[in-house]
Amino acid sequence: MLTTNSTLLNTIDAAAPAAQLPPLPMQRPLLLIGHGSRDEDGRRSFLEFAAAYQALDTSRPAVPCFLELTAPSIQEGVDQCVEQGYTEFSVLPILLFAARHNKFDVTNELDRARQRHPQVKFHYGRHFGITPGILELWRSRLAELDQPQWNPQGIERKDTVLLFVGRGASDPDANGDVYKMARILWEGSGYSTVETCFIGITHPRLEEGFRRARLYEPKRIIVLPYFLFTGLLMKKIFDITTQQQDLHPDISMTCLPEMGLHPQLFSILREREIETQLGQVQMNCEMCKFRLAAVANGGSHGHGHDHGHGHDHGHNHEQAHGHEHGHGHGHDHPTVDPYAEPAQYHERIWQVP
Repeated sequence: MLTTNSTLLNTIDAAAPAAQLPPLPMQRPLLLIGHGSRDEDGRRSFLEFAAAYQALDTSRPAVPCFLELTAPSIQEGVDQCVEQGYTEFSVLPILLFAARHNKFDVTNELDRARQRHPQVKFHYGRHFGITPGILELWRSRLAELDQPQWNPQGIERKDTVLLFVGRGASDPDANGDVYKMARILWEGSGYSTVETCFIGITHPRLEEGFRRARLYEPKRIIVLPYFLFTGLLMKKIFDITTQQQDLHPDISMTCLPEMGLHPQLFSILREREIETQLGQVQMNCEMCKFRLAAVANGGSHGHGHDHGHGHDHGHNHEQAHGHEHGHGHGHDHPTVDPYAEPAQYHERIWQVP
C-alpha cells in the first residue's frame, strides 16, 4: 500500500524543536529568492516559508521573490526594498544545490538590478548545500517511518531500498552533489542500498530508479524526493510512485513529502544570512563548468566572480559570463526535454550556454 500525504509530514515533524536563531549582527534587509513554479501550491509554499522565517525575526524585512515562472520577480523584490530606503541587501538563493540558477541566472538578475539602482550593494549568500542540518532532517523522518503506523508490516531496513530523487540539472557539479547527499544519508542507515535518480533534465529518471530498486528484490521502497517545496514536479513524483505501486502491489511503497517549513531549514538559513553580513561566504567553484570554460578560453579567474568574498556585485556578470540573460525556459514543466536522449545529454552537459 502506498503511503504519502500531508498528515505524514505533520506527524513526522511535530516533535521537531522550534528553531532557535542566533541574533543578526546587523538589521540589513534580506531578499529571499525562490526558483518559482507555475503551480499555485508551489508558489504559496515558498511564500509561506518566507513569511515563517520573517516571523522568527521582525528586526529587518525578509522579502520573497522568484527567479522565474511567477511573481514577484527579483527586480520587483529589489524595488520594494529600494522604495523603503534601503541601499544594502543580503541576498539568499533558496536552492538546494549550486547549479546554473545559483551560479549564473540569479547573479545576472542582481547585475540588472544594480544597473537600475547604481547606489545599491548586494551581499550574495550560499545555497543550502550539503549540511548536517538537512541530513538530520531526513534521518529523523526516516526513523519515524520505522514506527508501526507507517510500517505496519514491520519491514526491516535491510529489506528496504531508499530511492533518492533529485530535481535534475544541466550542471554536472550539482548532479554530483545529489549523489553525494544520497550516499551520505545512506551510510550507516541499515537500508539495503540507495538508488539515486532524477525527475527531469538528466538521467537516470525516476522510472529507471524504480527499475533499479526492484533488482534488489526489496519488500519496501521508500521514495525520498529531495525538494524544498511542493509543485508540479513533486506531484509528478507522487503520481509515478502511485503507478509503480499499482504495478507492483507486492512491494510496500512510501513516498515522503517535501521538506517544507522545517525548523532545521530556518536554522540553516540564519547561518547563511549571518555569513552574508560578516563577509564569510565561501563556495567551491573548482568543478564549475563556467569556471572551467573560462580557464580554457584564457580567463584568469574562472567564471567572473570570486565566491570567497561577500558578492558585492560591483561588476557586470553578463559581460563576465558572455551571456545575455534571456530567461524564457520553464524547468518546472517543460514541453520539450532537450536532454531526453542520454547520448546528446552527455555530449552537451559540459557546454556553457
